[in-house]
Amino acid sequence: MPDLTVTLCGIELKNPLILASGPLSWSAAGTRAAFAAGAAAVVTKTIRPQATVNPAPHIAALGRGSLLNTEGWSDLPAKQWIKRELPAPADRDCVLIASLGHTPAEVVRLARPLAEAGADMLELVSYQAEDAAPMVAAAKRAVSVPVLVKVSANWPELLEVVEACLRAGADGITAIDSIGPALRVDVETGRPLLGSFAWLSGAAIRPLALRIVAEICLRHNVPVVGTGGVGRAEDVVEMVMAGAAAVGVHTAPLLQGLGWFGKTLARLEGWLDEHSHAYLSDLRGLALPHLQEPASHTPLTFAFDVELCTQCDRCVTVCAYRARDLSPDGQMLLDEAACRSCGLCASVCPTGALRVALP
Repeated sequence: MPDLTVTLCGIELKNPLILASGPLSWSAAGTRAAFAAGAAAVVTKTIRPQATVNPAPHIAALGRGSLLNTEGWSDLPAKQWIKRELPAPADRDCVLIASLGHTPAEVVRLARPLAEAGADMLELVSYQAEDAAPMVAAAKRAVSVPVLVKVSANWPELLEVVEACLRAGADGITAIDSIGPALRVDVETGRPLLGSFAWLSGAAIRPLALRIVAEICLRHNVPVVGTGGVGRAEDVVEMVMAGAAAVGVHTAPLLQGLGWFGKTLARLEGWLDEHSHAYLSDLRGLALPHLQEPASHTPLTFAFDVELCTQCDRCVTVCAYRARDLSPDGQMLLDEAACRSCGLCASVCPTGALRVALP
């Protein structure tokens, strides 16, 4: 059986999956349920001195695998987290990470009590880029547990913020937070879907999250929790190949139920077996050297398996240059003079019958 264990900031996790901060980690009951479902670690909802009051409604599904939300932070006050919610899962065999926001003053006030109450790590969250490094410095003065800082793709100078946080002593980075503001309008009523601008998470942001994880890992030898849009085992592998030490998830188990963890871990083990990998950790950063290679201009060569082809014609439909066709007997035809080697045709093939041949 493949080994799924990973190490995050010196702490071993039994698998790479961390339930990121969100509705499912709203309390001790939520963290307990996530641990039982298979999550190796859980990040609480963001804890602040006072509870938030969320608008109604404040979460809406968006297409397949994405969400909009107008949530604030935890709707339980810090005092309750410290006295009841953090100590409650004391018999756990998993890692509990307290999400703490949103200002340096709040970190000074709450970091030590949260760690003393039972948090194995802290994850600092701010809406202001300039507060991130001071929050890290304040936390490192107060606690001995590892300190993560969650960064946002909304920050124009994101990599500079990461650099400042690492100088301040951050033990790791969580990348990324939800992005936005975003907007959907109910065309039947003319009203915003959630009443106002909202934040976007889930599958729609995965390519952006992957890019930021890779950029951080190319610059720094630092543990990164790759978070954003992971919905299946192959997405976990992709995030690890981009450099992530562990993988944060929330939208997928929220939409599909906590059973998602067990199913995804089983599929992850199967994928590693199929590809003859004994250790998931061996794949960490596998994509990074290729990002430093110069762009290729060698024309693509294609492989085609007629047995796998369903004659759906997707490859023909998407060719802007009309270079590709399927004969009545299912043979693939290509006008090489017209083909621009864009590769779109192979990327839309649902069965893998048409693919770009590796050099």
